[in-house]
Amino acid sequence: MLRNISVREHMATNLVTFTPDMGVFEAIRQLLKHKITGAPVVDEKGHLVGAFSEMDCLHVVLDAAYHEQMGGKVGEYMNTAIETVTPDTSIIEVAERFQKSKLRHFPVLENGRLVGLISRVDVLRALVSIY
Repeated sequence: MLRNISVREHMATNLVTFTPDMGVFEAIRQLLKHKITGAPVVDEKGHLVGAFSEMDCLHVVLDAAYHEQMGGKVGEYMNTAIETVTPDTSIIEVAERFQKSKLRHFPVLENGRLVGLISRVDVLRALVSIY
């Protein structure tokens, strides 16, 4: 039964996103405001170009402390090696990928465009939805 559940059924679609030219302090404020650990970074056409997370924010902190560099753009700190899934990926496959990864969420791409985000918590919701 769980094998038949797809990412599409449990992914978040109302996303906070950033652009590469957004200031890092504004991005950090948005992470804190929305109580999230990271967000996808998209270009002007909505294509995924990276992700900006708490870990990337720590680089901002260290640059400020050690190099006295205050600020910068999201594009300077974002991670560009992004693992993605499609809306039709099974929840079981996503659970397996989470188990092998330190990531907390995967961007969901359809036809090359960002359409959602699936998190570990979403996988748990899928599990309890059938039991």
